Amino acid sequence: MDLSVYATGLMMGLSLIVAIGAQNAFVLRQGLQNQHVLAVCLTCAVSDAILIAVGVTSFRTIGALLPWLDPVMRYGGAAFLFLYGAKSLYAAFRHNGALGSEAVPSMGLWPTIAICLSLTWLNPHVYLDTVMLLGTVSSGYPGRETSFMVGAITASFAFFFALGYGATWLRPVFAKPAAWRVLEALIAITMWAIAIKLLIGF
Repeated sequence: MDLSVYATGLMMGLSLIVAIGAQNAFVLRQGLQNQHVLAVCLTCAVSDAILIAVGVTSFRTIGALLPWLDPVMRYGGAAFLFLYGAKSLYAAFRHNGALGSEAVPSMGLWPTIAICLSLTWLNPHVYLDTVMLLGTVSSGYPGRETSFMVGAITASFAFFFALGYGATWLRPVFAKPAAWRVLEALIAITMWAIAIKLLIGF
């Protein structure tokens, strides 16, 4: 296990996943209402783990068959990260709201999991982040991809369970727009740093 590559995978995974979206909002809301928290967190984390594993283990094989794909994805991934970072930095200056906590009707376990799966597997950005982007970055660590993959998967499990079970403590913090501004700024810095590493070939 290469700890430095593990840490890179961990930070990369966290940077991609912490941006608030429909999936994270759903996990947070379930945590706040204490409804099927374990099932929801596990569904999200395992789904991410599968997608990350596919990206890391398959990207080099695909790249060997299509040698032009690596540079295309490397520069394309860097461009995406720069834009992603710019979007986050813009949000850091413009964010004036906070995540709502309005109550939703209680649902059964399977309907809840079905919604969770839909928010995960029907979101095209999930494939871009986990399969393509993480797969591209991991290709820069030949022989150490497993360390990167484990780091990224650890990030998913840690984030979803912290979000679901820590919702009660997180709510007062992220009820303040300033907290989202700081978060978005940190995401921007991390995205740009990784984009630069992609461009210089690690």
